[in-house]
Amino acid sequence: MTIQTATLGYPRIGKNREIKKALEAFWSGKSDPETLLQTVRAVELANWQTQLEAGIDRIGIGDMSLYDPVLDWSLRLGIIPERYQSFTGLEQYFAMARGKDGIPAMEMTKWFDTNYHYLVPEITQPWQPADFGDFLETVHRAQAVLGDRAVPIVLGPLTLLRLSRLEMNLEQAVSDLRDRYLVLLGELKDLGMVEVQIHEPALVLGDTNNFKELYQSTFEALSRVGLPIHLVTYFDDLGAAYPWVMALPVAGISLDFTRGHNLALLQQHGFPADKQLGVGIVDARNIWKIRPDSVLSTLEAIQKTTTNLRVQPSASLQFVPYDATRETKLPEPLRHVLSFAEQKLAEIKLLSQTLAGADPSDTLAVIQTQWQAFAQFSPVNPAVQARLRHLTVHDLERALPYEQRKPLQPALPPFPTTTIGSFPQTSEVRQLRVKLKRGEITQAEYEAAIDAEIAKCIQFQEEAGLDVLVHGEFERTDMVEFFGQQLSGFAFTEQGWVQSYGSRCVRPPIIYGDVARTQPVTIREFKVAQSLTDKIVKGMLTGPVTMINWSFTRTDIPRSEQAMQIALALRDEVADLEAAGAKMIQIDEPALREGLPLKPERWNQYLSWAVNAFRLAAGVAKPETQIHTHMCYSEFGDIIEHIERLDADVLSIENSRSNNETLFEITDAGYKHQVGNGVYDVHSPAVPSVEQMVQQLKAGIANLPSEQIWVNPDCGLKTRRWEEVIPSLKNMVEAAKIIREEANATHE
Repeated sequence: MTIQTATLGYPRIGKNREIKKALEAFWSGKSDPETLLQTVRAVELANWQTQLEAGIDRIGIGDMSLYDPVLDWSLRLGIIPERYQSFTGLEQYFAMARGKDGIPAMEMTKWFDTNYHYLVPEITQPWQPADFGDFLETVHRAQAVLGDRAVPIVLGPLTLLRLSRLEMNLEQAVSDLRDRYLVLLGELKDLGMVEVQIHEPALVLGDTNNFKELYQSTFEALSRVGLPIHLVTYFDDLGAAYPWVMALPVAGISLDFTRGHNLALLQQHGFPADKQLGVGIVDARNIWKIRPDSVLSTLEAIQKTTTNLRVQPSASLQFVPYDATRETKLPEPLRHVLSFAEQKLAEIKLLSQTLAGADPSDTLAVIQTQWQAFAQFSPVNPAVQARLRHLTVHDLERALPYEQRKPLQPALPPFPTTTIGSFPQTSEVRQLRVKLKRGEITQAEYEAAIDAEIAKCIQFQEEAGLDVLVHGEFERTDMVEFFGQQLSGFAFTEQGWVQSYGSRCVRPPIIYGDVARTQPVTIREFKVAQSLTDKIVKGMLTGPVTMINWSFTRTDIPRSEQAMQIALALRDEVADLEAAGAKMIQIDEPALREGLPLKPERWNQYLSWAVNAFRLAAGVAKPETQIHTHMCYSEFGDIIEHIERLDADVLSIENSRSNNETLFEITDAGYKHQVGNGVYDVHSPAVPSVEQMVQQLKAGIANLPSEQIWVNPDCGLKTRRWEEVIPSLKNMVEAAKIIREEANATHE
């Protein structure tokens, strides 16, 4: 008996971030298109060979991308907004991704409940001709290396539509897309492919039953091509859609058994005898080894329903780093229970062999022993646990309600200007950390160099005319990693990079024990910055929910408890910032919406603890202290009451790519607190004009009272260059001045 194995996608940045480096070299004019494409193909080939050597039977191919696979499929299908149609080739591709010459980039938002960002397709008529040439060329190359093991990964038409900004009739869009997918599947069949993976993760969303007939008619048409379709779902269970999804005319269906309740649905409804079940049993979104007892118990339960199955990760492995064996500096008990992409391939093979009748007892015994050693190693902090037990509702509340706090807080001009926090991290700044780590400079020399950067940043902000300043965050590698490095219970990798978007890569920390603050984290840099100016400098913190959602969390205790532990640490930091003279403190929560469960019936449970964690961190602040928070690339309309319950004095939002939709959602709900209208897109190298930002601000004025409006970029400036930041912020300040003058003239 043989049990097949499969993959649904693989990390695509390169083991050493080769694609990030190649992209940035290309964008800066230091390399040409051919060099960029050669790098991408080399990484792609290495990925295929790794999976082949691991013995994977069905290897997903075609998921490699220069920037974003959703953008790739938009282009292949001819979904190209009119504003980009004067460009061609890579110029067009990157104009859509990053903007160009005053033309805004496409909207970017989170891919389901992950920290990966995708570019939102804009679907209007007429469409451009479809062109699958690059995808078919990839399939040709994969066949030469992998043979029949190569399985093309295709983003499903209904998921594409459901995640798009649709400006045409849905049924007509489905029909038009279906015709193009039929052409693609026909070409793949002609190439002799044994099957195709069609990824439809939108099937796990709570409103899927509303699209039942469209899914049925679409897959009925696609099945007639005669190429076996493996329908792939992930990130949650199918819920009420399970029975009719099982009846779709496909050869196989993949389910995620690491999240949601697919096992219960399988046991309740069974599984079709004419289909193969893709068992997503190895967690593709966390970095822990399998726990043998739990995983084998689940597999045994599945086998009681069907034995026609394949073993695979729960989703694409793009959400985990490449190889845990490279992390030689981590403590041994922790390192031995880590599983990155390469280790997960081995786990898939081990489980398939076990189901096929092999005796894995020796290997499984080693894993059990490693987990036992980790349990002894993982730190427990009785003081933190005692603080959590003794929390009361008063710890989650500010001393006064917003209406009474606001008059006590700092007075500023109308439409006050500020930034989100970070300023450009130049190569010189990054080299300072490298030199400190290597022992080439002392801690005192490092701090003096950072202080010099802070001084330059403060001077620029004053000269530009910003009203509320920041210190620039030059000492911070990453907004989550930096804080985690100052807290006990966190561990950090050397090579644990994952893609956030485009060339942006992050190293998520690992939470492996109770979290506690051992010393102040941000006080020194805040004091330096505030000593250099009479203007207000914001204290800058990363919120507890973002820390959780952008880390690899423990699986032995609830995420809610981990968030509250982090909130206690931040609460102490807030108190220390106030004592150091901070009049404004920003607690960023860009990932609050990201962690929202995909099923609406589970929202309240998550939002209850997520909002409480923020309130615990901020609740210690005095009424005179203005608490800011920042959220980006999220939709707020359906959770606005929970945003209000955060009780932040100022909420800054991403708004520049969303065509003001984020702002309208907030204002339509009657939000009463102050709002920072993100007036320009920091993820584009384009410098926004004064007029562009004036128009953006006028949209805000039309929907909010002027006393509620702040003016800021839509996110931090870390990834931009100074030559982009300086004119952009000067234009932003000028736009705010124009709006002030117009407002004053109206009132006279």
